[in-house]
Amino acid sequence: MKNNPEISVVLPFFNAENTLQAAIDSILSQGFTNFELLLVDNNSTDGSYEIAEKSANSDSRIILLKETKQGVAHAMNCGLQNARGEFLARMDADDISFPTRFEKQIHFLNAHPEIDFVGSEVKYVPHNKNTAGFKRFVARVNSFHTAKEIENKRFIEIPVVNPTLLFRRELFEKYGACLDGDFPEDYEMQLRYLDAGVKMAKIPEPLLEWHDYSTRLTRTDKRYSTTAFFKTKAAYFSKWSEKNNPFHPFIWVWGAGRKTRQRTVFLEEEGLRIAGLIDIKKSKTDTLYYKNIPSPGRLFIVSMVNNTGAGEKIREFLVDKNYAEGKDFVLMG
Repeated sequence: MKNNPEISVVLPFFNAENTLQAAIDSILSQGFTNFELLLVDNNSTDGSYEIAEKSANSDSRIILLKETKQGVAHAMNCGLQNARGEFLARMDADDISFPTRFEKQIHFLNAHPEIDFVGSEVKYVPHNKNTAGFKRFVARVNSFHTAKEIENKRFIEIPVVNPTLLFRRELFEKYGACLDGDFPEDYEMQLRYLDAGVKMAKIPEPLLEWHDYSTRLTRTDKRYSTTAFFKTKAAYFSKWSEKNNPFHPFIWVWGAGRKTRQRTVFLEEEGLRIAGLIDIKKSKTDTLYYKNIPSPGRLFIVSMVNNTGAGEKIREFLVDKNYAEGKDFVLMG
């Protein structure tokens, strides 16, 4: 290619011989064709490299790279550092992008210059028996789209499914790429960008098949455990609270169960102070009964209740009480 492509697609892979070709083909089938596809081999020991090499030999838009440092963060950064496009896109080796994905994402960013980072809804394709949790996650993450919604819901869980991402190159140049550590690198990166004031949005339709295999890192790697996610969100919530919570470092936590009490330790480790706990049970002597919360402007509430649908019910209750999300309370399920 003589001219730089408009989009650089980074696709890291490790032992993905059963799914890699379909993922590559879904990128090559895009209606938007001005892209390069950077395939980053991360020490595969199966037939993945040969599949990638054959594809690279048959299409000049494909660049095959090797990253010897093990880990998706290292592989992703290898791709980003070699990318030439004005826009950078993420893709996983076990997912399928719909043919209109890039066309619609580029159109969205061009039409919304205030947005720098766009994802989409996903179509969930399970390959396991234990899928209830992932189905709930997909339903939740598909339910909100605007920059304001993403800002308010960032501390529940990752706001944008990672392989749907497309963002402006200057974000990577200004705020860095993936960090490697004992945390989910994709969630950390999104929280870091949001903390810097980056505006994210999602296109309100599925543009990617999100395949849930038993080998998916979110199922097998401790960096994607519930504890790892919560420690990450606690660190960034503390930074957010310092800038936005008028009562910082004091917060009231909605939830008084065992797990919630255990997780408040992570918040305290980040310098936050628990002023008290709010609970739906009137009989508990060490908590504030939820119907007795004061009028807005007298405390800041962090909802940490994890039960299905509970967070939205708490949000509705607080909004009815004239509490403003992002000003008087946040959800951290």
